[in-house]
Amino acid sequence: MKVNPQERATRAKELFLEGYNCAQSVFLAYADVVGMESELAATISAPFGGGMGRLREVCGAVSGMTMVAGMLYPNSQPNDTPRKKATYAAVQDLAERFRAENGYIVCRELLGLATQKDNPTPSERTEEYYKRRPCAEYVEIAARIVGEKINSME
Repeated sequence: MKVNPQERATRAKELFLEGYNCAQSVFLAYADVVGMESELAATISAPFGGGMGRLREVCGAVSGMTMVAGMLYPNSQPNDTPRKKATYAAVQDLAERFRAENGYIVCRELLGLATQKDNPTPSERTEEYYKRRPCAEYVEIAARIVGEKINSME
């Protein structure tokens, strides 16, 4: 299935601006492609926002890309080494593409935060929030990158 990466990127950014977290926004933009109902996709990806529950670890947008990769390169058997390798290779490729454009894949590094983890209470989505947080752009970039990956698949 071919997708329009820029349309998916725009949709992911719109979802983020509606209030979904970074991981949800990327994963939801591809829920139809991976054959998942939107509510389930939003529920499964919810804990990955804020670098995994606001721990500020791997960027949620990167986690959203990883979740899409997991559906596109399925590996459900514990001893299926070739599939496991294909899944990991896809994840590494996506992460490297994101890192090449943004310098990092870790939330706190992308946001220039000094703290290891953050308060679990999500930040209020105000105009000021969007001015100091480039997350909408990271979501857009991640969604575009995963769309390009989908289009490069055989």
